[in-house]
Amino acid sequence: MPTATATPTPKAVIHQRYGAKAVYRVDEVREAVDGVCPGLALPQSTRCVYRCQLDIPGVLSVSTPGTFVRKKDAEQAAAQIAIEKLGIQPTSNIPNTPEEAWEELISRISYFFTDENFPTSSHPLVGHLSVTLRRTGDFLGKIPISAIIACDVKVHTLCKIIDPKAEFDPLLVLSMIYNAAKQSPGVSVSNRNFWIQSQRPYSPEAVDLALQCWSGISDPIRVEAVLIPCAMEDGPKMVSLNISENEHYMGDIALKLSATDPSHVLVSRTVDKASSEMRFYFPAPDVQFVSDLSKQLVDDRENRNMNCIINKRASYISGQTIYGDAVLANVGYTRRDTELQTDHVNLCTYYRILLRKLPDGIYKISKDSILVAELPCVYARTSWKGPSPRDLLCSFCRLQRLSEPYFAANRVSASCNVLGSAVGSEEMGSAKATAGNQCANDGRIAKENPDMFKCSVKIYSKKRDLLLEYSTDYSWSKETDAIQNSALKVLIWFNRYFKQLNTPVEKLYLPKSTDGFTIYPNIFLQEFAMCLSVYGKTSGGDSRTCSAVGYFSMDTSYQQLESSAFLTDIDGQDSGVFPSHGSLACISYSVHLFMKDSRKRYLLEVNNEFEFEIGAGAVRNQLESCATQLSVNQSACFVDQLSDRDLSLAAACELSLDLSKICRDSCVLEFSVKVLQVTEPLEDRMEKALFNPPLSKQRVEFAVRHINQLHATTLPS
Repeated sequence: MPTATATPTPKAVIHQRYGAKAVYRVDEVREAVDGVCPGLALPQSTRCVYRCQLDIPGVLSVSTPGTFVRKKDAEQAAAQIAIEKLGIQPTSNIPNTPEEAWEELISRISYFFTDENFPTSSHPLVGHLSVTLRRTGDFLGKIPISAIIACDVKVHTLCKIIDPKAEFDPLLVLSMIYNAAKQSPGVSVSNRNFWIQSQRPYSPEAVDLALQCWSGISDPIRVEAVLIPCAMEDGPKMVSLNISENEHYMGDIALKLSATDPSHVLVSRTVDKASSEMRFYFPAPDVQFVSDLSKQLVDDRENRNMNCIINKRASYISGQTIYGDAVLANVGYTRRDTELQTDHVNLCTYYRILLRKLPDGIYKISKDSILVAELPCVYARTSWKGPSPRDLLCSFCRLQRLSEPYFAANRVSASCNVLGSAVGSEEMGSAKATAGNQCANDGRIAKENPDMFKCSVKIYSKKRDLLLEYSTDYSWSKETDAIQNSALKVLIWFNRYFKQLNTPVEKLYLPKSTDGFTIYPNIFLQEFAMCLSVYGKTSGGDSRTCSAVGYFSMDTSYQQLESSAFLTDIDGQDSGVFPSHGSLACISYSVHLFMKDSRKRYLLEVNNEFEFEIGAGAVRNQLESCATQLSVNQSACFVDQLSDRDLSLAAACELSLDLSKICRDSCVLEFSVKVLQVTEPLEDRMEKALFNPPLSKQRVEFAVRHINQLHATTLPS
């Protein structure tokens, strides 16, 4: 007896349409429970409820108006609101078997080329079709099969049902579409290339309407793109695409890739922001018999003939298998506009995409401070700026194609240890030194609040294999603080790992480490194999020179050459107000790259208002040293070595040809810093407000008075 098809949940509908681009953020809220007696001097009963915010970058952002007892209910409610706002009609006719999906794929492709009304629709594929309808000769009405891959989400969904591997391999998707097109009525494909067209011409009325709706190119368009060579020793470089009238934009891309023709150019899914059309374009591997593409593809995979031409950098960024040289370009058709959408992509864009995949990359970009900001080693709700540690860890896992992190927050007895902050590792001495102070400062004492929380974190692969586990002996008075501190601890561990990729495995992976981490090496190395091939040492030389693969200063010893800054050009009167440990400093700064050979200076980064906590490790050491030597309204300059070429390219405001050729030995960084404001630590402000003179001054005066009364000449040891 056939089973009824289950109606998809709102979250499933959103995931089907937007995948990992849809981000849910659930916030915990405490609310009073009805039925208590108001006015009594007794603690009021409260319960934990949740509200959810759903963000789909470039599309919309919605929040639940009310609260829910269960997290999953809050997420489903947010998804339902998004569905209603987007006007999505949930469908329950999604194929359940590969056989049903195959029949649906054949029908879908046939619809593109046999339905007379399709050329008048707003489907992005009509944009590709309108270009070919303006042509004459043999290419009239022909479009590359890869255009279907770029434009139709449903085709992707059907291919993934037929073979789950299709999610990660555009070549496998091409094989499926090609073979399905051969079985589609009214559709014609070639036995020698990957062009596809209707077997009979469209009606003149449909063609005229399509040409009216979809604008053609009147003037040639020049679009900047980045070429990423397959060979790891060759660095990425800029290329220019020239799109002329009545020519498909894949034509010039095919020339840059030395592909046979535009139909041999494959496309990846969108890279970076969901609202952009930025994709990797790459040539289809050589096949002798196109008509038997799927069989040869399987044979080549079994013989591993294609492994040698996999572009590791492009594959790592896109999460798909990219073959040969690849062009990263932002060009394509969308439902939002009837014109070809283009935008420039340069090396700065490329290195920023790589930076986002690092544990601290999103934090740096969110602060608009790539060269200065660092992932803080402690978390405090009052001073933390930018995305929360939990959101940062979730984003990192998504970008690394891992499952969502699993957080388990539990109530514990008040006898457990209490800690007010999380630090990265035992090697971070300065961070450990601040942990005790932070505990006292935040007032998380068990006797004041018996409800304490501990949080453990588990990181799983996409296949739900456990690769990292973190648990702690410390507890916090708020569940949110426990989650955020544990998330920060895991982030710092990953950050340390990415800076020690060349460390021998036996030193990095301990079965049960003393800082609460348990690593499962086999699964871990399997999940980060592509990452290791991109960021790790590729030769016997100095690993810090591997900038061509996006190295981002993975050698921690080089970062610790200087911890203090030698100041020059100090300007401004001494106001007597200096940043101190725990205070919030607000500064303005600019960073220039100075090339020793040509004596040229390039502006890399400028920030007119940047706030950070002194002593939290939130900025590079040299800049914090500079800030603590200045008082409010004073400015100074200092010079630092260029420890990371790729980080400088990611931060560059404008990328010139000279800047793309910089090397570490011939350049230095010039920093200009001005202290704008200093906010004292919260406990200091409270002390001054409640005690006059402050307690610290009273303690000193008492000690001096007591020493004088005793006529003491020495202090007891």
